Amino acid sequence: MAEYNVAETFVSINGEGVYAGQLAVFIRFYGCNLSCSYCDTAWAKDALRHGRTMSELNIYEYIKETGIKNVTLTGGEPLIQDGMKDLLSLLLLDEELRVEVETNGSVDLSDYQRETDALSFTMDYKLPGSGMEPSMLLSNFHCLKQKDTVKFVAGSRMDLERAVEIIDSYELSGRCHIYFSTVFGKLSLSDTVEFMKENQLNDVTLQLQMHKIIWGPDAVGV
Repeated sequence: MAEYNVAETFVSINGEGVYAGQLAVFIRFYGCNLSCSYCDTAWAKDALRHGRTMSELNIYEYIKETGIKNVTLTGGEPLIQDGMKDLLSLLLLDEELRVEVETNGSVDLSDYQRETDALSFTMDYKLPGSGMEPSMLLSNFHCLKQKDTVKFVAGSRMDLERAVEIIDSYELSGRCHIYFSTVFGKLSLSDTVEFMKENQLNDVTLQLQMHKIIWGPDAVGV
């Protein structure tokens, strides 16, 4: 049975995405293959100071003990963990659970065959301001389904303009959920709304990071 590097586990609301405002149980894995300029979980990269190992059975039992049905696997980058397919297979045997995997857009999604609507991906596309755009695996766009989400985190108008180019180039509108998020303290929400109006972005949702509004931008375990 595989062992997984887990930075923290907790129950909170989903701060963003399709299930924003709903309770979720979070499994945050440590380790990441990217270094975004605005990363708000850089601490989760440090395996020596944070985290523990858990088996897939440990993770499943913890989830069931919480009584929460929405499960968010996040990081770091969860898909660089060895045995992630085995963990997903175990979780998806439980028909009560809805599993969301938050992934950074650089890890191949084509290996994940999905025969159930209970599994969805929220995939970042790292815009120029992140410093990580060259790491994006563009073939992942062809793996997305209607239940999945592409998230663009923008820190400038240039980032927003690049997001529109990607949305148009890969015909994302109507194919999956599309979310804009702003780098906290960098790009104003009102300017982002004006940009959306200027570009008639009918299929884009501006998301507020509810967890940062409720507990502040630096809180951990929320």
